[in-house]
Amino acid sequence: MDLATIIGLVLSFGLVVSGIMVGSSIFVFVDVPSALIVFGGTIGCTLVNYPLAQVLAVVGVIKKTVFTQGENPSEIITRFMDYANRARREGILSLEPMLKEIDDDYLRKGLQLTVDGLEPATIENILDTEVSYLEQRHETGAEIVATMGAFAPAMGMIGTVIGLVQMLQSMSDPSTIGPAMAVALITTFYGAILANLVFLPMAGKLKNRSKEELLTRDLIKEGILAISKGENPRIIEEKLNSFLPPKVRQVTK
Repeated sequence: MDLATIIGLVLSFGLVVSGIMVGSSIFVFVDVPSALIVFGGTIGCTLVNYPLAQVLAVVGVIKKTVFTQGENPSEIITRFMDYANRARREGILSLEPMLKEIDDDYLRKGLQLTVDGLEPATIENILDTEVSYLEQRHETGAEIVATMGAFAPAMGMIGTVIGLVQMLQSMSDPSTIGPAMAVALITTFYGAILANLVFLPMAGKLKNRSKEELLTRDLIKEGILAISKGENPRIIEEKLNSFLPPKVRQVTK
């Protein structure tokens, strides 16, 4: 679980709600028609802009901003040192029994290809193709969330225009102008909140998560290729440590 995302959401929404309650009741900002215009309009525009399957997949993508925590690269290097030492002592086939214990599909596939005796160039080509499509999926997910962040304020403005038109139709009764204007502005408020506290920050988090995962994939690929070439474990360790900042590098004694 990503504590930074949870803390950020709680802090941002908490401060907004606190600011509202200092001057008025929170229920003043509750308006069902405004919510329908902003939420419904944002989802509708997104469905027009993207295929249904991609929009539905965004639910799973958004979960990654909260519930998915990337694997520690230092731990990956430690595992690779175990694989390299075992392969050096007992041969590459000694890694096959360990494949069933590996949860990471990318790592398991790479080691399986190595155990099967494929050439390093072929293994690299297969793994690069896997990473390429992974990157495309990540970009699409972040793009959809960012697009929703662009649509939400626009739908808020549309709701405000609707409210203003309705208000102007009842100008003969001055007592209705204030409440009608308040309701008209709530849709803009909903759109701004949805975009700037939810969608745009989540799109940014998804982009950062993608960079972290791609770095991990590069590290794994480098380790797999080194093992497939039969390189010395010490050299493999040095290669993999080059992916990490000096302060967190693993050194085997």
